[in-house]
Amino acid sequence: MAESNDRAELVKKLDAEGDIAADYLEEMLDIADLDGDIDITIEADRASVAIVTDEGSDPRLKKLVGKNGEVLDALQELTRLAVQTSTGERSRLMLDIDGYRAHHRARVTEIAREAIKEVLATGEEKSLEPMNPFERKVVHDAVAEAGLASDSEGYGPDRHVVIGLPEDDDYDESDNDSTDEVEEDE
Repeated sequence: MAESNDRAELVKKLDAEGDIAADYLEEMLDIADLDGDIDITIEADRASVAIVTDEGSDPRLKKLVGKNGEVLDALQELTRLAVQTSTGERSRLMLDIDGYRAHHRARVTEIAREAIKEVLATGEEKSLEPMNPFERKVVHDAVAEAGLASDSEGYGPDRHVVIGLPEDDDYDESDNDSTDEVEEDE
């Protein structure tokens, strides 16, 4: 019973974060004279807010993503700060604009799948190229789902994921039938 009350409180808190973020983003869109609708969801115990558009809508919205998502990352941090200012608590809110993160997640998941296949085939660790925190999280999730182990190594722009077999002595490759297919994160 306490667990369901805790869950209900978490959902209530995350809904409030999403509402605050949506208000902040709607105001920003109005100031910039950009069209877009706001979708609020809860994913992986964090508020998720997306600025979405209809087909053939305002192409200027892509400028809010920027090169390699740099503007999107900055807007996400500003939105988190707006939520923190309002609630007094740090937010882990995720922001997506025009499906950028969803498409990027799919690309990174495919990179993780290929690395997982290689680790399963060779039994040797595989170091990936440096990634930002969002990308590393996607890889860690895919690796965990496949039953393998991963760790982030390095600092700053050199931080990357290393994938390997679990250190569990009872691990048997025949127990893992994900060598051909790794389920998608979404």
